[in-house]
Amino acid sequence: MNTHPYLRAYMAGIFAPSLFLLLVLTAFIVSRLVFQVPIPIERVLVFPMALVPNLFGLWNILYVWLRPRRHLPIGFHGALLPVFMVSLGGLGACWLGFLTIGPHGITWFHTITAPYYLIAPWFVVGLALYYLVWKYVVGFLNQVLGIA
Repeated sequence: MNTHPYLRAYMAGIFAPSLFLLLVLTAFIVSRLVFQVPIPIERVLVFPMALVPNLFGLWNILYVWLRPRRHLPIGFHGALLPVFMVSLGGLGACWLGFLTIGPHGITWFHTITAPYYLIAPWFVVGLALYYLVWKYVVGFLNQVLGIA
């Protein structure tokens, strides 16, 4: 009997980002429609909503596939995902003109500028959050689905 471990790995991987992005979408809609904050929602949220859950699912499939070959703790495996996401996302955003790299920081959509000394600590916080989500949420779901 085929138990479809990769399908279960994909489903376990997409759970956390899908739930989180629904909460973020709600916050964006409330801030834009109720509080009249001019946030370009179609540029900020639509692409990540399509891409991030799929990347989580595919990353979990990769974890399940690599497990017999090289055992890497799931938290560390999950913490590697933002390294690839930020690299590819930054290159794509620069190429499409959404992101500009300047001498003192980066600028999103020609309006929001972040200095470099703030980007590094936030990236480390992001790595820690990914580590915890993968270790406790995705790891728990992998155990429940019998693929851990």
